Amino acid sequence: MAKFEDKLTEMLRPAVEETGKELLGIEFISAGKHSVLRIYIEHENGITVDDCAEVSRQVSAVLDVEDPISTEYNLEVSSPGLDRPLFNKSHYEAIIGETVNVKLSIPLNGRRKFKGELAAIEGDNIIIVVDGEDYSLNVNNIEKGNLVPRFD
Repeated sequence: MAKFEDKLTEMLRPAVEETGKELLGIEFISAGKHSVLRIYIEHENGITVDDCAEVSRQVSAVLDVEDPISTEYNLEVSSPGLDRPLFNKSHYEAIIGETVNVKLSIPLNGRRKFKGELAAIEGDNIIIVVDGEDYSLNVNNIEKGNLVPRFD
């Protein structure tokens, strides 16, 4: 069964691509009247406020017709920023050698949060080195992943 965000991604990708942007990923934070649908977009020339507004209009039209979210929510369209969210295996493959923060859906050895160097990808697993120890984490078990920005 696909996650809710995966279904939204399938539904909204064509509308985002129609604007010439890439849909990097979607987060839905359910919090009653304060729920947020956050859409991350990317373009080789960067993202401007006007780009976000254009994508917001396109996506809003689809959401109004399809009505996939039954509660009130705010729509946010954003660039990924320095702490770029990581949504799928290809996002991790592109940053091997960088530091990442990962939160698992199901704990591994009683632990859900990992911060360390992304050392490799093996099948559907990412290998993270935390304090000199390797952890093999299944991409499908990652609830949230982010690049840790370097300031050197």
